[in-house]
Amino acid sequence: MKDNEKAKKYGEAEIAKARLEPWPNPSPERDYLIEISFPEFTCLCPRSGYPDFATIKISYTPGEFIVELKSLKLFLNSFRDVYISHEEATNRIFKELYETIKPKSLKVVGDFHPRGNVHTVITVEEGGPIKS
Repeated sequence: MKDNEKAKKYGEAEIAKARLEPWPNPSPERDYLIEISFPEFTCLCPRSGYPDFATIKISYTPGEFIVELKSLKLFLNSFRDVYISHEEATNRIFKELYETIKPKSLKVVGDFHPRGNVHTVITVEEGGPIKS
């Protein structure tokens, strides 16, 4: 191996192959709310290349499936080296979750930390308001 090449560490290899994994809903006979917070989301600004930091909040009422949490963690970590806008990142997370688990309702909030004195919050929602 050359000096400028490096073997991927275990976590990097897991993140590189990250895919959301649906699991059967253990209580499909009733509606209930699942709330997930991911406070260490990172991606890269597509214009400057600077890192962007956010808390991603996910709320959903499951249908037939729920999302397996380790797969969600790896999927969200896969954005860390991606040049992507706040809006696109939040919408992509929403789309992948919606297509994977087909929930009755889903809300994804990207609460991006201030940079350059600007604070951005992106909310994407489907299936009616979700009460928490």
